[in-house]
Amino acid sequence: MEKPDYIIVGSGINALIAASVLGKKGRKVLLLEREERIGGCIRTEEITAPGFVHDVMATTFVLFLTSPAYGAIGKDLEARGLEFAHSELPTGVLRPDGSHVILSKDRQRNIAAFDELAEGDGAAFAREMDRLGADAPFLFSLLGGSLWSGGMLKTVVREAWRRGLRNLAGWFGEALVPARSYLETTYASETMRALWAPWVLHCGLGPESAYSAQMVKVIGFATEMAGCPIVKGGARNLLAAFERLITDTGGTIRTNADVSSIIGDQQGRASGVRLANGETITARSGVICSVTPNQLYDRLLTDWPKPMPAEIDESVKRYRYGKGDMQIHYALSRQPQWKAGAELGKVALLHLTPGLDGVSRAANEAERGMLPAEPSICVGQPTALDPSRAPAGNSILWLQLPEAPRFIKGDAAGELDVPSDGRWTEGLRERYADRVEKILAHHIEGFRETVIARRSYSPADLESMNINLVGGDPYGGYCGLDQFFIWRPFKSSVNHRTHVPGLYHVGASTHPGPGLGGGSGFLLASSLK
Repeated sequence: MEKPDYIIVGSGINALIAASVLGKKGRKVLLLEREERIGGCIRTEEITAPGFVHDVMATTFVLFLTSPAYGAIGKDLEARGLEFAHSELPTGVLRPDGSHVILSKDRQRNIAAFDELAEGDGAAFAREMDRLGADAPFLFSLLGGSLWSGGMLKTVVREAWRRGLRNLAGWFGEALVPARSYLETTYASETMRALWAPWVLHCGLGPESAYSAQMVKVIGFATEMAGCPIVKGGARNLLAAFERLITDTGGTIRTNADVSSIIGDQQGRASGVRLANGETITARSGVICSVTPNQLYDRLLTDWPKPMPAEIDESVKRYRYGKGDMQIHYALSRQPQWKAGAELGKVALLHLTPGLDGVSRAANEAERGMLPAEPSICVGQPTALDPSRAPAGNSILWLQLPEAPRFIKGDAAGELDVPSDGRWTEGLRERYADRVEKILAHHIEGFRETVIARRSYSPADLESMNINLVGGDPYGGYCGLDQFFIWRPFKSSVNHRTHVPGLYHVGASTHPGPGLGGGSGFLLASSLK
């Protein structure tokens, strides 16, 4: 094949976006994936029973649909078969006593529903969303832009001029507030607080984490505006559209191509890769790696002729990963009949939790290596949006447990025996899934009688499917303030460059962090010539 301009290692959302954007700019791209399929955490399979189509990991694409990347290549993907399925009821919460509330895409309906919980909560929500909307241009430039750039400096200076330095400092201070204090001082209803508290988990944070309140507001704004869409027919159709776009623009995709090392030229610039089978491939302009820092520096650069700078070496050793994730999938003989109300069956993503304190407790237990006694359960109902995911009259459920310990020290409920080595086993995985199923059965009429099949994935299972999910962490590393924004992945990081000329780093471990928006892939590809 013709020598590519860029070689991309990995094929997650950031790699696919980078390949697509570079291809549209006329650059030849070779994308290499070590597994037999592309997609990273985007994976669709019939894992429970024939005809039941499950997104094994990622399923909700609101961040992609509202991203700059989608603005740039969305029409190209739609022309190649991409289509989303939507619900007017994107999210909601259900508590153990049956109390619940649903967020819709209708502002007036939301205000009325929240005011029923506590007088003034509807007005508070509207005020918070309007404030965020007014701040959106500045806020989203910070969340998704190149932080180390002249353009960002101009943006901040312009904002300082508009607001005044003291007011801008106050704005940044407000942006660092934890979700707990924000929710407790903004909303009177415990159910209203419970609606938003679990969403911080999807940002790799906890209710007491700095800047988690800002992420709660961003999620509220995005879900009310764009919902929680899924891909019609399964997320695999997004991958098929990406594959067509990349090849249509002259790119090449190779699977079962395990990159073992980065190679360089005589000037010390990254010039290509060596595969595990010994094959060497060179590129004209550079190499882009969508991997974790440990994969990049401890594996792919092991044979690099020059020693790693001490600062980078120390940063790699200190890089931290967050809580693990667990997935459970059900094939059901009918749509779930929620005891608290039939409308709950139309919600795209429904959280089951006792509330703010429950989320805080479960997150803390997982961080301490304990199996949560009452985990926060995110229940996706894909067939409510896309009936084609199951045979007629049947349905599927997609469950995510974002509070799973990577290494297990014990069971917070004191019920389950854990292995002495702290590793997940098949038996422990299923017994813990039974705990989750008991909570589901409490809320769904005759649930166990409707179960055709169940398939569970522990954090260890997820890591075995995707080497970048270290310990089952789906966010590419701990997302706390000290390891985020201008400090992601390292304190010395500058955008997506590495200390090796011509070698670039993208993915969840880099700014702007995890999520299906593909921000790092888009930012880098947009900046390259």
